[in-house]
Amino acid sequence: MTDFATETFQAIQHTERERFIASHPQSMVLARAAQQHYLFGVPLHWMRDWPSPATLFVAHAQGASLTCADGVRYADFCLGDTGAMFGHSPAPLAQAIARQAERGLTCMLPATNTAAAGELLANTFGLPMWQMALSASDANRFVLRWARAITGRPQLLVFDGCYHGAVDDTLVDMDPVTGHTLPRSSVLGQVHNHATFTRVVPFNDLDALEAALKQGDVACLLAEPALTNFGLVPPEPGYWEQARALCHQHGALFVCDETHTISTALGGYARAHGLDPDFMVVGKAVAGGLPCAVYGFTQAMAERMAQAKNAAPEGHSGIGTTLAGNALTLAALQASLEHLHTAANYAHMLGLATVLEKGLSERIAAAGQPWTITRLGARMELQFMPKTPRNAQDVRDHAQGELEALTHLFMLNRGVLLTPFHSMMLVSPATTPEDVERLLAVFDELLAALRSPRVPPEPAPASRSA
Repeated sequence: MTDFATETFQAIQHTERERFIASHPQSMVLARAAQQHYLFGVPLHWMRDWPSPATLFVAHAQGASLTCADGVRYADFCLGDTGAMFGHSPAPLAQAIARQAERGLTCMLPATNTAAAGELLANTFGLPMWQMALSASDANRFVLRWARAITGRPQLLVFDGCYHGAVDDTLVDMDPVTGHTLPRSSVLGQVHNHATFTRVVPFNDLDALEAALKQGDVACLLAEPALTNFGLVPPEPGYWEQARALCHQHGALFVCDETHTISTALGGYARAHGLDPDFMVVGKAVAGGLPCAVYGFTQAMAERMAQAKNAAPEGHSGIGTTLAGNALTLAALQASLEHLHTAANYAHMLGLATVLEKGLSERIAAAGQPWTITRLGARMELQFMPKTPRNAQDVRDHAQGELEALTHLFMLNRGVLLTPFHSMMLVSPATTPEDVERLLAVFDELLAALRSPRVPPEPAPASRSA
């Protein structure tokens, strides 16, 4: 649990819950009303994962801030869990969507800007060939079908603690004792044993990776460049160079899921570090937050994919959905690649992220807390452990869920929003130095409250919009 006095910790928890209830009457009302028509009172059950007494209902989001139904304005470091990484409704994106909405939404035919958007994808991410989907989950599913089809191999290889959306094959865990693949107990409605076709190995363990690959039946390694959804776990120096060589040696394709790690640099982690994937998947922020994902691949992969498709009988390939590549999404994608995925935006994001990382690290050191800040480009995480984790088991061993939840609620009550699943912070092009100063000031309050033997005095309420 925590190193703080239990009485103090519980008192702060109680105070913060009461503070939220008192300052968010409209969200409380809307939460009760939504229970009448939505399971758990939200349109997506993940939205109930915030550690507040009721879900926060949003009235307006723009740039790096959002305003809730009660008029409280938040400095947003969650940014839609990466979906709004470039800020909420940037003007070029909003204008492109509005223009296209007047000219047609979907036709199941390529729009006239298809070639231009494809060229932008190739220039931004460095792969020549592309296909579109509506989510990274779909894109990953489709790439797995392609990989198995073109290699003739059945096995998928993933890392323990990985996250690749709602792809059944990846919703597995690793037995820490035996190393065997286990079904993830939290997944609902499971009837298939995915351990039959999925192997799981620890991240940053080259010996385990080689042992899984050398059996010669792995179609592909599907991996994020760094674990991002089980706690931020970066690769060790030289890991990917050797891991990539092992995939090549044993005939397995390398599929790089950059959905979260495009925060690393323009073009993503793989391009910045020369990983040369066979396939790349990017979702969430790729089109500025409009539902969209893309997957890119080399020319060699494109030729093998065409051969596999042409050799198969006529009929549904199991790859694609009707709305993928629709005109509205394509317009948003082109506008995002032209105006959001830019060197200037990344320079701002990375520069301000460095300032935030330094400020948090200095405060943690001054307070003598055994905590760590781990950063990957514009993305960073406050981890309640003495050093950056090496793999998923490190995160499990040091997890402090109650302290993490309290941190979220404490900051939310003071107008700072973190990602609910972990203490992750993301800096956008719209984030300002004042937003960073605000977060650091609230973090100072949190540290002071946790040091105090008594409940701290009630601070001023979070700022409200005009």
